[in-house]
Amino acid sequence: MKLSQLLFLSCLALTLAPLGLEAGLPSSVNNQALPSLSKIVQPVMATVVNIEAKNTNPAAPKMDASEEQGNSNSNATPSPKREEKGFNIGSGVIIDASKGYVITNAHLVNKNNSFNVTLSDGRRFKARLVGKDALSDIAVLQIKANNLVALPFANSDSLKVGDFVIAIGNPYGLDQTVTSGIVSALRRSDLGIEGYEDFIQTDASINPGNSGGALINLKGELVGINTAILAPSGGNVGIGFAIPSNMAQSVANQIIKYGKVDRGIVGIMMQTLTPELAAAFHDDMTKGAIITMVNPLSPAEKAGLKLGDVIIAVNGEKVGSASQVKNSIGLLRSGSHVSLSILRNGKPMTITLISANPDTYQNQVANQDPFFFGTMLQNYDTIVPSYGHVKGVQILDLDENTPAWQAGLRPGDIILTVGNNQVQTTDQLAKYSQNSDKTLLVSILRDSGAAFVLLKR
Repeated sequence: MKLSQLLFLSCLALTLAPLGLEAGLPSSVNNQALPSLSKIVQPVMATVVNIEAKNTNPAAPKMDASEEQGNSNSNATPSPKREEKGFNIGSGVIIDASKGYVITNAHLVNKNNSFNVTLSDGRRFKARLVGKDALSDIAVLQIKANNLVALPFANSDSLKVGDFVIAIGNPYGLDQTVTSGIVSALRRSDLGIEGYEDFIQTDASINPGNSGGALINLKGELVGINTAILAPSGGNVGIGFAIPSNMAQSVANQIIKYGKVDRGIVGIMMQTLTPELAAAFHDDMTKGAIITMVNPLSPAEKAGLKLGDVIIAVNGEKVGSASQVKNSIGLLRSGSHVSLSILRNGKPMTITLISANPDTYQNQVANQDPFFFGTMLQNYDTIVPSYGHVKGVQILDLDENTPAWQAGLRPGDIILTVGNNQVQTTDQLAKYSQNSDKTLLVSILRDSGAAFVLLKR
């Protein structure tokens, strides 16, 4: 050991000696009790449970860690060692003591059909899956048990960066583990972890097995459901994510009442407004979501929303990004009234619409364009080597659950003819395809050559 290190340790021992610390930590200093989180944590421990999720179907393929996570470097998921034994472990929070409802992560229960819940007092119960929502990563289980304790929800909108928080869960199978930290950031989105993201970021230690556990404030209230970690090396590096309690509670309430989340859609695409975009649109606002596309036949089109409109509030709540707009609408059931405060050419307006059921809307679009719904198209007029001057309609993108995809069409294909008719524009393609009944014969040009493709409704 270096001389400087020895001197430092000697000085430290001399400094602590007058306090009597060589015989153990004091219970108080100057007649003041040392700060402790114990009084906050102890009542909450009874509300946090351990969950084992199994798939009892022997014919079902075993899920590996990356499939269960959806992002092998992100989610706070069960320990691989436990997964090798055929089940996943995680955490949950009792949110209704009388009815035995337990909230957890959907990725924990995904593809499993048998669930065991262990309480802090050691009691163990079989649980029923009430429902799950993969897009928000929230699931609800139910157990039949007496003398349960529920954890009250806090208003996560009142959280501020720097607030102290405590995480309680089951990391690596270590029951009732408590860690603490602060709120590192709020409204984290565009991480690619979930479909709807509005994460609380915290440096409270979260590890595999913490998924579904509680993130609480210093009042002992639930502010978030621990869900994911940024873990390049597989362990905690101080960047964890929790689903805000307001979102978790809204989704859980829908699952409990309806068994699932029935999200409505309004039919727009957006991007977050930046100062540069605001300047380009001669707009003084620097926060909001600018509409980049309005889908045909959608509630947005019927209500009169237009390309370039800037959404600044949803149902009276201010929004600062496209993700916030998506989350606000995504928490509403189909058929809900949606009031959008917008700026159009710098002038404030309010647009009211009713969100549509996705399946109903899809059927409307399919009836309008039975062969090419779910397909992005553009006019194509280019000189192509070896083919010369080519005019047609190019496929930019298409959904897999469409007649066009199932027939073998792919992005980049150029549609040249429909039946015996040459097509050079998307309008012509729509006209000729609508005149067909159950099948549609098209010729296409792609990198490998030309071919005929038969689409079926």
